[in-house]
Amino acid sequence: MRRYLLALIVLLILPGLSLPASAQDKTITVFAAASMKNALDDVNAAFTKQTGIKVTASYAASSALMKQIEQGAPADVFVSADLEWMDYGAQKKLIKDDTRVSLLGNRLVLIAPKDSRVDVGTITSRTDLARLAGDGRITTGDVKAVPVGKYAKAAMEKLGIWAAAEPKMAMAENVRAALVLVARGEASLGIVYETDAKVEPNVKIVGAFPADSHPPIVYPAALTATAKADAAPYPAFLRSQTAKTIFETYGFTFLVKPTS
Repeated sequence: MRRYLLALIVLLILPGLSLPASAQDKTITVFAAASMKNALDDVNAAFTKQTGIKVTASYAASSALMKQIEQGAPADVFVSADLEWMDYGAQKKLIKDDTRVSLLGNRLVLIAPKDSRVDVGTITSRTDLARLAGDGRITTGDVKAVPVGKYAKAAMEKLGIWAAAEPKMAMAENVRAALVLVARGEASLGIVYETDAKVEPNVKIVGAFPADSHPPIVYPAALTATAKADAAPYPAFLRSQTAKTIFETYGFTFLVKPTS
């Protein structure tokens, strides 16, 4: 009883006494595909404003992020640029399947430095990317693991132009790394998502791959198996009208009906 009274007196005398910051601040960690950075930064700011929950975001290739989660990285949410890496997470029981949603769509485009004279339009079986690249390189994400690279290779193989282009290919660790190489003029051409091209003023879109030349570009999102309770509202916010407006502003296609 004496301890209780003493504690009560302390609280009355020191009304400004607060709990440690760790007990007050709510923070979640989101691992998301590199191509989402600009849009998701805005979505996360809106989420924090609405809920008071802070978001720490880590952007990289979906393949690298899922491998980090598999190795124990403390992520609460995973957003992939393709279905395969989310499926991998599901198979390994690294995500909560009941929170998974196919959230966004995108388009695959060919870019060049802003002062380039290349102008392709729709890419077809007659498009000679190696010739268009001249003495330069064609960059995209690693075609063996990074989603944009896998989409790019699939498209070029279906169109029958992969074999000629392959010797010119320069693999980047993620789509934003490929974007930077073109923006700096270190690569003559790049294959990225349309949304990436729109946020980089030093490149321009010079061609587009037909949607049916590669698997549909889908961004699924899910809570991880080890997600904190504070992350529970996040998937619903990603499906909100507020998030939809932001994503569409950056050029993403919203694949779900907004929740509110």
